[in-house]
Amino acid sequence: MKRLERIFVRANGWALILILGAMPLIVGANIALRYLTGHSLSWADEAARYLMIWMTFVGAGLALRLGAHVAITNLQDALPTTGQKLLRGALVLVLLIFFGFMVSVGIEYAQRMQFQLTPALRIPFLYVYAAMPVGFSLLIVHLLLIAPQFVRAGTYKGSGPGDEDAALREGANG
Repeated sequence: MKRLERIFVRANGWALILILGAMPLIVGANIALRYLTGHSLSWADEAARYLMIWMTFVGAGLALRLGAHVAITNLQDALPTTGQKLLRGALVLVLLIFFGFMVSVGIEYAQRMQFQLTPALRIPFLYVYAAMPVGFSLLIVHLLLIAPQFVRAGTYKGSGPGDEDAALREGANG
């Protein structure tokens, strides 16, 4: 199971790296072409914008995994240990329900947009709006993977010294 989790995290990280790498390449090529030839790629700005949308949703699960989202812990800190665990368990349950709801809303919205084409790329908006259900599905998986440790100790993967889950660091190192 740990191996599958590392593969999942590494694949998610590489998808994020590819998206993030494509954006400056597209924008840079557009700038170079405009400067050197006086012509630009009509689709470059649109492609970079849609890649940014995908990067946001694909990266949200990795940010959740590391505890990088905003958190207000005043109530949790004021509770005894048992109360903290119950609160964190309830938080995980609420997040799972919300993420599941957003997957269904995202699917519905993407389906509605399947016949409308983007202005420059001329691809169905379905591919742009699919970022939402894909991203929230990734959030569900990441949350389920970190939930036991989070509920028990209030920590995230990668937040403690000697953490076994070094998949994010390994992904960066190859």
